[in-house]
This record gives sequence, C-alpha cells and structure tokens, in this order.
Amino acid sequence: MSMGVNQYSFLSYPHLYSLLADVIEENKRAAAFSWITGLCSASHVLGNLLALFLPEKYIFPVSIALLILCPIYIQIFLVETVKLAPKRDQDSACLTKTIKIIQKRCKSMKDAATLVKSSPTLRGISLVSFFYKLGMSGITYVLMYYLKAAFGFDKNQFSEILMLVGIGSIFSQMLVLPLINPLVGEKVILCIGLLASIAYALFNGLAWAAWVPFMSATFKVVLVLVSPATYAIISRASSSENQGKAQGFVAGVESIASLLSPLVMSPLTSWFLSSSAPFNCKGFSIVCASVCMIISLCYACLLKPGVPSSSDLEDDIEAPLLSES
Repeated sequence: MSMGVNQYSFLSYPHLYSLLADVIEENKRAAAFSWITGLCSASHVLGNLLALFLPEKYIFPVSIALLILCPIYIQIFLVETVKLAPKRDQDSACLTKTIKIIQKRCKSMKDAATLVKSSPTLRGISLVSFFYKLGMSGITYVLMYYLKAAFGFDKNQFSEILMLVGIGSIFSQMLVLPLINPLVGEKVILCIGLLASIAYALFNGLAWAAWVPFMSATFKVVLVLVSPATYAIISRASSSENQGKAQGFVAGVESIASLLSPLVMSPLTSWFLSSSAPFNCKGFSIVCASVCMIISLCYACLLKPGVPSSSDLEDDIEAPLLSES
C-alpha cells in the first residue's frame, strides 16, 4: 500500500526539500532531511501494518482518505516561502496563458540543466543518483518475485522484512545521522550508505539460504542514509534561489533511472529463474544491479561538496508555477 504510492510521489520531494532549505540553516539541513526521510520510513511501517490488519475491502478507501488529508493539511498549515509575483494579463485567453506557462517551464528546465552543468558537485551527485537509483529500483522491482521463486517467500514474510527495515531506518535516519553528520560530513555518510547498498545487493543476489535475505535487510538500515545525504549535498551546492531547480533536476534523473531499470531487470530475472538459465545463479540480475551501485560509489568518492559555484544563476529567482512574468 505504501510502496505503490511512494513510487509515484517523487514529484513532491523537490518542493518539500526546497521549502526546508528556505527556512533552515545550511549546517542543520542534513539533520532536517534525515528527519523527513525518517518520517517517511515510519509511514511505510504504519502503511504495512494497516495493510496486514485491515480487511482487504477497506485498504484502498483508507488509503484514499489519508491521501486526501495531505493537500488539505498543506493548504491550511504550510506557509509559502516564495513571494508570489503580481499577476498580469488577467483577461488573457486561456490558450495564451497555457502557452506562456509551457514556455516558462521549458525555460526553467533549461536553466536547471545549465545550473547542474555549471557545478562539478551537482554534476557528480546527478551521476551518483542515477546509477544508485538504476540499481536499487531494479532490485526493488524484482526482489519479491525473486524471493518467492527461489525460497518460497509469501507476502507476509516480505512484509515482515519491510517492517524490520522500516523500524531500523527510523532509528538510523532520525537519531544516528544527525549525530554523526557534524563529525564526518555528508560525503562520508553517502559513501557508507553506498557500501551498504552494494553489500545488500550481493547478499540478496548470492543468497544460499532463506535466512540470508533477512540478514541482508540489516544493510538497508544503513543504505537509507543515501537519500538524506544526497539531498544535503545538493542543497549545499545550490544557492538559496536555485534549491528547487537543483533538487528537481536530480529527482528527474532518478525517475529516468527508475523507468529504465525494470526494462532490463525484469527479463533478466525471469531468464535466470527459468530452466534455460546459462548457469545456476538465480539472483544474477541483482548481482548485476550491484555493479550500478559500485559505479555510483566511484563517482561519490570523487565528489567535492562545497558552496555554490560562481556561475550559479543568482539572478534567476524561483517563481510559482502559475505566476505571470
């Protein structure tokens, strides 16, 4: 229930982290991002508990009701941090307004690409995010199918793994990361999380017994630190005016990776689980996904997190989507 919604809610995250960056000091943003991702992990745990104990006919109505509460809460309690530009051409035709909005969005996307290209840190973290998401999303898509075919896992066992990971992730993101970030920095935390993701993929792909996936799930408690560390690095490398553009660009890169990954992982997993596999390694596709994480780790080691570059688009202030220029 929670995973399905999460896969299609990525568009809200850049706006969320941009709002946080507007109201929180730079040296406290990593802790704030980790608290947000920790709360997301808590929501996943509660979602899985609801899915386990609610009758099937009530799962979707309850989910819809909870989702409806989100925009209502945002409208009532969330304070806008971007100053609204005065609206002009109130009487313009609907088609004219639509064309202007499309032109502004195209310009915004072009500016975001220019912003990322002009910053070595943002270029590097985009590559890190792409290869990490390429491997991790592929594992997420095929893991339940692989565990069921290889070890006879059912949905209850898979749900148990998700809940164990979720509980551990709450602890690591909300307590551990805020404590260690001032000591080692976001880059070290990112590299530790990527190392854990490599171990997670290899242990799952080479699992020799049914208890190994449960053991490998402990690594996911560490690899969840990749996301808040990534957001913190992006925020540090962007000016206050370009937080949303930088976060949105990287989110777009991750969504492209999530789209490409199952195109390879699904047929590869099916092939190695079938009787026509060239050799006996049922989790070979997951082992291949670990290669993407290794590439991501190599790019992460080359990162030099720092202040925004001098070519940052300082004069291009973020504007609301529907404001008129």
